[in-house]
Formats: sequence, structure tokens, C-alpha cells
Amino acid sequence: MREQPLEGARHSSLAFLVGGYAMLGPFSISTYMPFFPALMMAMGASQAEIQQTLSAYLAAFGFMMLLHGPLSDAFGRRRIILVGLAVYLAASLGAALASSVVLLLLFRMAQGLAVGAGSIAGRATVRDTLEGPRAQRVLAHVQMIFAIAPAVAPLLGGWLARYFPWQSVFIFMAALAALLLAFSWLRFPESLALDARTSFRPRALFKGYLAVLRSRPFWLLTAALSFNFAGFFLYVASAPVFVLEFLGLGRDQFGWLFIPATAGVMLGAYISGRLADRLSSRKTVTAAYAVMITAAALNVGYHVFLPPVVPWVILPVMLFSAGMAMASPTITLATMDLFPRARGMVSSVQGFLQTLLMTLISSFGPTAVGHSGQLMAITMMGFTVIGLAVWFLYVRDNRAGAAPTPVSAGPLSG
Repeated sequence: MREQPLEGARHSSLAFLVGGYAMLGPFSISTYMPFFPALMMAMGASQAEIQQTLSAYLAAFGFMMLLHGPLSDAFGRRRIILVGLAVYLAASLGAALASSVVLLLLFRMAQGLAVGAGSIAGRATVRDTLEGPRAQRVLAHVQMIFAIAPAVAPLLGGWLARYFPWQSVFIFMAALAALLLAFSWLRFPESLALDARTSFRPRALFKGYLAVLRSRPFWLLTAALSFNFAGFFLYVASAPVFVLEFLGLGRDQFGWLFIPATAGVMLGAYISGRLADRLSSRKTVTAAYAVMITAAALNVGYHVFLPPVVPWVILPVMLFSAGMAMASPTITLATMDLFPRARGMVSSVQGFLQTLLMTLISSFGPTAVGHSGQLMAITMMGFTVIGLAVWFLYVRDNRAGAAPTPVSAGPLSG
């Protein structure tokens, strides 16, 4: 069905905003890192102390990720997003004015507490307001917008660090948050009716988390989504070793990896959006796995038989990232549909578990396999096989009539 112009504009606005919320995360990390030397000099701090400001941000982000969704289930999506953006904006301005490492650490922690609100509550909003192909298409557009950030953020950070003082990175973050806050105030809808909201009381939260974590379909879909992304993220996390040592490229040549990989994500998201009206969800994910398995097999074959020469060595990674992006919107929507009264909580828990796996990969992947193209390719294939296996288990359970246990709404709060 073709969308009416006004309806299509609303959907584009929603995709733009949710994609913008998701971009805050990469910009808060990769744009900040080039300023480490300037911050050390300005504050008379060691590299370890400046590194702690990043660790404090990540710890706060991981902790609050589990709460943003339940907060939006209880108090509404729009309110949580607006408060999150306002806190992030204030924390960014505070960081720009910080005169000591302690103050910088506190403001970075405040940024971490607020930064995930938009992306988590935003995904839930997409499913609240849309269903079926339209929801898949909007999430695909969100993924296309978000894909720009990991490629642009480090380049922007390097450019700012070259021409401007360290405060500029926080002024940029504040400006981006202010822009999103203004547009959200004017255009972001409240999608959760009062009678659909859940309780934020500890007992109700505990029961909700327990219901989600006891759901076999939730674990299967989350594992599929996470291991698909793991095959791609392995190359992102191992980039310094893979690009500099294995490929023998220079420090200014990371684009050989990140530009094709980002292009693959955008292509896969575009294809997912185009397929939304043409293929069922199951067929879309099956086609995506065909692409990922083919890419992983080509990757293994290339490294077994051919020397690592750019751009050919990167093309299987680009193809894999396209397959991963094809599957992500459909699997994300299927997970939120398991618990219609707690989509925010589901989005939170799924995001937290995915982040946990990515943290493990970034901690151990580069040293374990980053130096070998064959080991990287075999590991990608292993992640893909796991993702495919759990997806087929989910499909088999669905055919057998397995159904999730819904989370009750509980008493209203807020």
C-alpha cells in the first residue's frame, strides 16, 4: 500500500528523530577520543585519568540502559526522551565548562545516564505507532541514518581536535542535543496512552524483568540479533590491529574498512525497507541470512587462498554488513511484539544484552583473532552460524505454536 504524502512525512520525521537519538552514542565516544592529549595537557591529568572519564560514561550508559525502557513504559515515551535530551544537553555544557578531571568525570557520567533514552524509547515508539511493513520500513530508515555516525564521528573528532580547543567537542554534543530537543518538542508524538502504561514500582519491575528473561522466544531473537551484529562488530573492535598490523595500512587509512562497512549497512537497511511490502518477515530474515552466510564463506575462502589486498579483502565484510542490516529491523520488531505492554522494557533488556556481548568482543576479540585474517573470517562465520541456528529454533517454535507470556500492565504510575 502506498503511503499518503502527509503520512509519509510523519514517518520520515519519526525515522529522522530516532536515528538522531541513536547517533548521540557514537558521537559521545568516537568524537571525544581524539581530544585525550589536549585534555591531559589542559587539566594536568594522566591518560588513565582521562580514560576514566570515558569508562564512567560507559558504565552509566550500561546501567541506565536497563531503566530507560521501563521508565518510558510507565511515564510515556515523549516525556522520557525530552528529559533525556535536556539532561544530555546540560551535561554537555557542564563538561565544556569543567575545570578539573573530577568535574569532567561527573558530567560525562551524566551524559551516559541520559544518552540512551531516545534510542530505546524511540524504537518502542515506532512499534507503538506502526506495524508490519511500515514499522519495518521506518526502522530500516533509522538504521540508515544511524550508520553514518560510526564512520563520521572519528573523522569529525579528529578535525575538531586539529582546529579547535577541547571544549569544542562538548559544544558540538550540546548543539546536536539542542537540535534534537527542539525538533522532538515540535514533532515527536506521544505514542503510549495512559491506560497502556505500566507501574514503575520495584515489585512490578522485578516481575516484568523476570517475565522477559524467562521468555525463550526473547532469548532466541536477542541471540540472533546480537550474533549477527557480532560478526560485523568484530571488525570494528579489531580495526586498529586488523588495519594497521594485518593489512599494513597507515593510521589515516581506516576508511578502507569503515567506508565499505558503513555503505553495506546503509545498503542492507535500504533493501530491508524496500522488501517490507514484498516479502514476509520470515522470508526477509531468511534472505538476509543467505547473504550473511555467503559473505562469511567468501571471507573464509579469500583468506585461505588469496593475499590481503584492499579493496578486495574488505568486500566480504561489506556484503556481510548488508545482510546484517537487512535482518535487524525485522528481528527487533519481532522481539518487541513478544510483550506489547512492555515494549520499552524489552528494548532496554535486548539493548543491554547486545551491548554486553559487544563489550566482551571488544575486550578479547582484537588480541585473540585480530592479527589473522583467517581467524577473523572463521570467527565471523562462527557468529553467523550461531545466529542462524537460534533464528531457525525461533521459527521452529513459532510453527509449533510456542507463544510468549505477556507482561501485565500493572497499576499506572506517573
